[in-house]
Amino acid sequence: MDRLNDRVTTGLLTAALYIIAFMYLFPILWLFLSSLKPGSELFSYPLKILPQNPTLENYQYAWSTMEFIQYFINTLMVTITTTGLTILASSTCGYALAKYRYKWLSAFFICILATTMLPTEVIMSSSFTVILNLGLYNSFAGLIIPSINTATGIFMFRQYFMTVPDDIIESARIDGAGEGRIFFRLMLPLAKPIVITLAIFSFQWRWNDYIWPLIVLSDPDKYTVQVALRSIVGAENIDWVLLLSASVISLLPMILLFIVFQRYIMNANATSGIKG
Repeated sequence: MDRLNDRVTTGLLTAALYIIAFMYLFPILWLFLSSLKPGSELFSYPLKILPQNPTLENYQYAWSTMEFIQYFINTLMVTITTTGLTILASSTCGYALAKYRYKWLSAFFICILATTMLPTEVIMSSSFTVILNLGLYNSFAGLIIPSINTATGIFMFRQYFMTVPDDIIESARIDGAGEGRIFFRLMLPLAKPIVITLAIFSFQWRWNDYIWPLIVLSDPDKYTVQVALRSIVGAENIDWVLLLSASVISLLPMILLFIVFQRYIMNANATSGIKG
């Protein structure tokens, strides 16, 4: 009887899992299939999921109409630079919070964690004022600098470094190693799993970032991919063929990232709550 109940429970949970997975995947599937439809099929009634006359000309049209190479270069430059600086800032701060013994560090760490309770939109106005006064408006530096520090990254590194025995650091100090050498040659290599995990999520955050680049950038030549997609939407009409196919193209780097680093992404999702 118990085995029967276990099988029924397992079957119900599995069915629920498939249903939830389908609910998440269906909009993406609809987006992809719609991008293969000619413009005349997009709003035909009744609506059909599968395209009757699938075509790849929509992608050729999107690639030739939009300057994707320029947008990809802009986004990659911002994303890679921000990710590298985020790892450096988060790892050094997390190491200090985990291994240095100062009373004020505990209060500082609580203040850092408190920032996770604030939506990003709350501090955008003050951040924009600072960027404007520093003369960083409409520049890549204005995108990168405010995005470097993240409470999530600091917390991840702090928790990891706290698991490293202090004896290792003391032994290195006795051998004459300086603090910089201890961190970069000893502690940071030990934190490789955290470095990879934070790099993946930072890349995702910055690649998909839309609101902040929209506020900071005004020059179309500096647009990131997400802002460029928004520029397709006109005040009176929308080129749906261009918008759908361009949106699919913009997803390709994230899909490739997930395929390559799937194991790290799944592990990180299972063990931590993430906020960008």
